[in-house]
Amino acid sequence: MNGRFVFLLLFVASCSVFASEKADFVLVEKSKSSLTLFRADKSFAVFHVVFGANPVGHKLREGDERTPEGRYTLDAKKSDSAFHKAIHISYPNERDVANANTQGVEPGGAIMVHGQKNGLGWLSAIAQLFNWTNGCIALRNDDMDQVWESVDVGTPIEIRP
Repeated sequence: MNGRFVFLLLFVASCSVFASEKADFVLVEKSKSSLTLFRADKSFAVFHVVFGANPVGHKLREGDERTPEGRYTLDAKKSDSAFHKAIHISYPNERDVANANTQGVEPGGAIMVHGQKNGLGWLSAIAQLFNWTNGCIALRNDDMDQVWESVDVGTPIEIRP
């Protein structure tokens, strides 16, 4: 009996190690509504995502409800977000700030990869049919849990049209 328990414990531990493979790159394709996790140039997980309510094109200014496009870094994790977990994207970069300055507008910020609004995860089957964020990238909560475990701070992210 004791040997079986040890075997079961080791089996569960090994499964959790495999389940939390670490990504070294994240690719978001707006046209496919997808977020893909990569390790050593091989994808190991793909998730359905939604974007800002005005998803076509690169984010130009604060309040335009667009999700930025380009190369950024996932630079901070926020477990106490208003949404089910959040990972901050390093938008705006220097180019984004310069573009906004030439137009006389603020570039915006606080762009995140996150789950559903806290307390509303049960609505994700409906919410994930629409682009509803203010420019963030949203997933179902259970998908966000996997992304959270698979992505470390400092991981590069590319957001494509």
